[in-house]
Amino acid sequence: MEERLQAETTPVLLESTAAGFSPWSPILRAVPEAAGDVTALLALAVEAGETWPRPGEGRTSLLWELLASVAAIDVAAARVFEPHLDAIAILAQAARTVTAGQPALPGQPRGATWGVFAAEGPGARLQATPDGAMVVLNGAKPWCSLAASLDSAIITAHTDDGGRAAFAVDLRHPGVECEEPAWVARGLREIPSGTVHFRQVPATPLGGTGWYHSRPGFAWGGMGVAACWLGGAVGVARDFRAALLAGADGGREPDQVALAALGEVDRTLTAAMQYLARAAARIDDGSLGTPGQSTWSEAQRVRGTVAAAVERVLQLVLSNRGPAPLAFDERYAKRIADLELYVRQHHGARDDAQLGRLTLKGDCPW
Repeated sequence: MEERLQAETTPVLLESTAAGFSPWSPILRAVPEAAGDVTALLALAVEAGETWPRPGEGRTSLLWELLASVAAIDVAAARVFEPHLDAIAILAQAARTVTAGQPALPGQPRGATWGVFAAEGPGARLQATPDGAMVVLNGAKPWCSLAASLDSAIITAHTDDGGRAAFAVDLRHPGVECEEPAWVARGLREIPSGTVHFRQVPATPLGGTGWYHSRPGFAWGGMGVAACWLGGAVGVARDFRAALLAGADGGREPDQVALAALGEVDRTLTAAMQYLARAAARIDDGSLGTPGQSTWSEAQRVRGTVAAAVERVLQLVLSNRGPAPLAFDERYAKRIADLELYVRQHHGARDDAQLGRLTLKGDCPW
């Protein structure tokens, strides 16, 4: 049991050494036991938010290692951690934009849990309207993961000037109503995403119209999600390697096809990890977002590269391991289902088309 726990909690390292990473290991060791328990995972996320680094502050690579390491243990756990940590980072970024005369940003009481709800969807619109000295939200917001379990959220809403802005909102306000989503997916079953309705809910503006999507931190957060995807693929790859070793111990040596698949998995993951490490270093040294290359174009490259790596690892492992572990190994089947759904946050050819438009304008390194 102890040997399995140690294997599960082996960190995914981009630049750190194992010894250098060790001070950050206690939370990772708690993730396997908390997996599947949203309340326990949120408590760990809050603890992480108090000590883990924020992107763009000199230790971005370490943050992404931590997120990837959580995902390698349990993909759904990373899906709990990532938005809370992103919200804490957004609040810190917004605090640096506050000027005299503007309302103070909300405090972060110890133990508060946060989400980030920025998706749009047909038939749902959230409107921000001035109401005296306040701003209130009315309407509906789709894809609000764990809304009923969270204390607060950063939410984007449409503004009277035709743009969109971000707001901090108390999800315990009586004007907030969380729908019970009809979540039929087999993946991320403990983290359903549903629509939340707002009726005259006070909201604190963060950064003004357009700030949320134009800040560098938007791209940094998108790459942090990619780190979670990659960590999930590392977990799948570790399952594959462990299965081959177990087979060899039982007298069934892996054939050339299985070894070739494992070799391709290795180089695919290694290349993606190196790209993430390079992107993190460029965020921290300020060389990302220089004239001629936007931060968002690099985020699209990172996300697309990692998503393609994840898809390839899934294809290789699923085709080699066959149906038996999907049918009888609960942890493996859950990992696959969670990761297949989570990586759908990358929009495939549509995201590539957006990158293509940027490339056509010369926003590329070549």
